[in-house]
Amino acid sequence: MNHRNHHLSSTEWPNNKKFSQSSPTHHTNHNQHAGHDVKMFRNKFWVSLIISIPALLWDPMIQQWFKYQSPSFPGSTFIPALFGTIVFIYGGWVFLQGAFGELSRKTPGMMTLIALALNVAFFYSIAVMLGLKGHTLWWELATLVTIMLLGHWIEMRSISQAQGALQELAKLLPDTAVLLTDDESTQEVPVEQLQEGDFILIRPGASIPVDGMVHSGKSSVNEAMITGESKPVGKKEGDKVIAGTVNGEGSLRVKVVGIGEKTTLAGIMRLVEQAQSSRSRAQALADRAAFYLTLVAIGSGLITLIGWLLSGTSLDFTITRVVTVLVIACPHALGLAIPLVIAISTTLGARNGLLVRDRRGLEEARNLDIVVFDKTGTLTMGEHRVVQTVTDKSIGNEEALRLAAAVERDSEHPIARALQKSAEAIGVEIPRSQNFRAIPGQGVQAQVEGREIQVGGPSLLKNNNLNIPKEFNEAAIHFGESGQAAIYLVEGEKILAVFAIADAIRPESYEAIHNLHQLGIQSAMLTGDSEAVAETVAKELDINLVFAQVLPEDKAKKVQDLQKQGKRVAMVGDGVNDAPALVTADVGIAIGAGTDVAVEAGDVVLVRSDPRDVPRIVTLSKASYRKMNQNLWWAAGYNIIAIPLAAGVLAWAGIILAPAIGAVLMSLSTVIVSINAQLLKRIKL
Repeated sequence: MNHRNHHLSSTEWPNNKKFSQSSPTHHTNHNQHAGHDVKMFRNKFWVSLIISIPALLWDPMIQQWFKYQSPSFPGSTFIPALFGTIVFIYGGWVFLQGAFGELSRKTPGMMTLIALALNVAFFYSIAVMLGLKGHTLWWELATLVTIMLLGHWIEMRSISQAQGALQELAKLLPDTAVLLTDDESTQEVPVEQLQEGDFILIRPGASIPVDGMVHSGKSSVNEAMITGESKPVGKKEGDKVIAGTVNGEGSLRVKVVGIGEKTTLAGIMRLVEQAQSSRSRAQALADRAAFYLTLVAIGSGLITLIGWLLSGTSLDFTITRVVTVLVIACPHALGLAIPLVIAISTTLGARNGLLVRDRRGLEEARNLDIVVFDKTGTLTMGEHRVVQTVTDKSIGNEEALRLAAAVERDSEHPIARALQKSAEAIGVEIPRSQNFRAIPGQGVQAQVEGREIQVGGPSLLKNNNLNIPKEFNEAAIHFGESGQAAIYLVEGEKILAVFAIADAIRPESYEAIHNLHQLGIQSAMLTGDSEAVAETVAKELDINLVFAQVLPEDKAKKVQDLQKQGKRVAMVGDGVNDAPALVTADVGIAIGAGTDVAVEAGDVVLVRSDPRDVPRIVTLSKASYRKMNQNLWWAAGYNIIAIPLAAGVLAWAGIILAPAIGAVLMSLSTVIVSINAQLLKRIKL
């Protein structure tokens, strides 16, 4: 257990800031805040708020409204202009910079409208000070910038909180590890110095720093932060452990098998980041809507300008109306409507063991007509177990299994493992056996608690010329018709029991299929096994459609056949031999990824390898789509009322909105969209 002093690049470690220095949303086209953060908007807001106060207090209109007189001294009349200009440059620069970026990309949007409103207000006020007849808009400009900064602070904070769970994953890894040396002494070392092949000690209650294999020891590990499963998972020699999980009451000696970007935790972070930055159909719609809304806002501003000027209204009133229209029509909420739902739903999925690789796959899940499951390792455990037992009246099922497992204790045959695993699964204590002997072509025999016991197949009975009682013979025939192996337990010349050995159905599969049917989605099963085996599993699980004896290369064709019938199809498989079918399906769901999340074929990866997570994907898809729709309708629909109101259509009734009020309403719409998206966290998967 030697330690090699080798330093890895800091970019390899998920708990290093360099690993996750860019927010996932920075990669999307709709994002207007690349390079910006919550702290920057917060600081600019508070500074701008303080600087705006003198601009308001010394403005003649404010003094007239509130009937007070600010101190007068030489140059005091320039205070609104001075502080308004400072706020425009300091606080407004981020919007001017954003507008320049949008125009450079020829995609005018939110920043363009804000910058246009600010520039109109600023240069119009300068023109008034230089002699143009009208009223300056310094206090309006200062409050407008301040409120816009507040709105953006709220937006960035919402997105940051939505992604917070992802960033928290990086903090799960401890900074140090307890390295075991050749002489079994321990040495505490920085995690980044570990190498594959090293051995480390995991003490009770400690976080596991790397992916590894248990070399010795026995404990239970809390893997909830990775898989979403709250129940501790038992660990013994040969079991895998995952970086970032927490050891329970026992100590473990672990061989390091995955470090840095090779760990499950790093893979999860990559997939979540990839999903949050992937383009979705809904986002493309929102981007187009925001673009057209920008054009509508600019057009509305021009119509407002021309309309009021033609009506003979004063220039300062007209300019104020134009500024208010540009501000209130800003597609701010529209720009936030989809990204926030994406961030929240993706993180919510990751917390529940659903890793979304491609947003389009998650969106399509709400429209599914049928889910096709690979059988082995997906609906079944991929390991043989005792699935049925028929016993003589003199012995119970558990006692029969206890004796059979004891006889097979020293055997490595798959049948032996099936009997032992089945006994362990129900908590049966397996006694020791003596005088174990393998009988070639027949089975095995041994002494258990002084009894001579044999375990084997039909040839064991034939060679011993044993008569098979009717109930055992009928059971064996039934097992054979179901594609199950019949294994007998014999004492002397008496048959005590017959076991059906087969690939056991996962207990979770029953609920998974039932929940899909409850959602109105059909189920199907693909397998290379015989018709008998396939039909037995399908009947047990109440699966609608069965494709048996299908070669791996033909699985994709079966999916295509269903699609030709007009069905939207999801394929659930292990991501290896099922890859062509996963890619072909409308939604590819890769299962069996607890320690290998880099599955490239699926749209969604199930960390827990639990088929019950398939209907949960549909639930998350429907809830996400519902929130996206609600946000889009609110963000776009509010402008139907807001723009005419800002333009002054109710001025005849004395209802006139100041630019600052327009900014408040625009920010309020953003807050409503943010709150609505946050409600997505309340759905139960």
